[in-house]
Amino acid sequence: MKIKNSRLEAIRLILSTHEIGSQEELLKELNKEGYTLTQATLSRDLRQMRVVKTVGTNGHYKYVLTRQQQQQQYKHEGAEGEMRSIKPLNEENGFLSIKFSGNIAVIRTRPSYASTLAYHIDNCDFPEILGTLAGDDTVMLVMAENVSKSALIKVLRTIIPNI
Repeated sequence: MKIKNSRLEAIRLILSTHEIGSQEELLKELNKEGYTLTQATLSRDLRQMRVVKTVGTNGHYKYVLTRQQQQQQYKHEGAEGEMRSIKPLNEENGFLSIKFSGNIAVIRTRPSYASTLAYHIDNCDFPEILGTLAGDDTVMLVMAENVSKSALIKVLRTIIPNI
């Protein structure tokens, strides 16, 4: 089951970072990530995830995640003590390293993972983080005043388990 969960998370990540128009394209992307599966298995996974096909901005069809799939729930206590739901990422999130300079953290990821990681960090609305800027394999994160490195890592660990 762990392999399947990892594969489903890889599909979520690929569909949220790439414009995929066919199962063949998705199989190629999954293969690049080290997943070998049949078209029938992929088809079952897409049906289970309730992935839909829609027309993209370029007029071609693409697969998209339903809102339900984008919002896997995880509880995090916010600054005011309220519990918020956030989406945890699994260990296939592309995270490689983090380094600090003053109130800036630089997160390195595998190629094409940075924008998705920054998106998830921004959507968590952590009070410790003012914002992010993402490239292909790097996220620059600006920490709020007086936030320690350990405090930042603690909140990031709620969505990046392998940080």
